[in-house]
Amino acid sequence: MITLYNRQRKVQFGLEWLEKLAPVALKMVLARPPGPSYPVLPELEEVEVTFVSDRTIAKVHRDFMNIPGATDVITFAHGEIIISTETARGNAGLYGRSLDEELARYLVHGLLHLNGYEDETAEQASRMHQVQEEILAACIAENGVK
Repeated sequence: MITLYNRQRKVQFGLEWLEKLAPVALKMVLARPPGPSYPVLPELEEVEVTFVSDRTIAKVHRDFMNIPGATDVITFAHGEIIISTETARGNAGLYGRSLDEELARYLVHGLLHLNGYEDETAEQASRMHQVQEEILAACIAENGVK
């Protein structure tokens, strides 16, 4: 089961569309062979995805990873994915994508981390990006473009 929560008020986005896309993404990620790191996703009863502000994700980033500043997505092995809507909005504009597509991309990225994918090296990041984009395209094809 995957549940989405909007815990910010700064950025308007298509939560309902993402709620339809999320279970499809979860199913597609689980259908792929897991990554080489420890895949916890098959063991989780629930995944929680929370959309927050840059301020909130920066605090989580600092408190749990000892890294200052906001980031796009943080994934915890217990099944929690935290996504910054402000960072997503900035990156969507930078790369010419819709905000909802960018948020869906981060959701898939977080699910892949839970399924054993890492992006610490260039090789890992390249492989993860390839799988992420394939799954995202399939999810969008199944759920329509937002």
